[in-house]
Amino acid sequence: MRGYESYSIVGGHQVTGAARKLNFMIRNEIARDLESLVPAGERSRTVNDALAKELLSIRRRKLTQRMRTLRKKGPAVGAEDIVAALRKDRESH
Repeated sequence: MRGYESYSIVGGHQVTGAARKLNFMIRNEIARDLESLVPAGERSRTVNDALAKELLSIRRRKLTQRMRTLRKKGPAVGAEDIVAALRKDRESH
């Protein structure tokens, strides 16, 4: 692909659990920045950390969208109803 460079990332630096080697394409300018800004021994960890942050952000956006969808489908509940339900639940234990 034009403008992209093949890059192999091997996880394992301060990663809990098993690591896998993944092959994917990244833009040339990102590869150049990675190589010039991050020392060779830290690249996998840096990419792992950045990817983990982005995946968390994606997960949160999807959950937020799901909550908004569910909120539209469910009945409207006021604060007094929520407090009463919580109080009733707490008293039952």
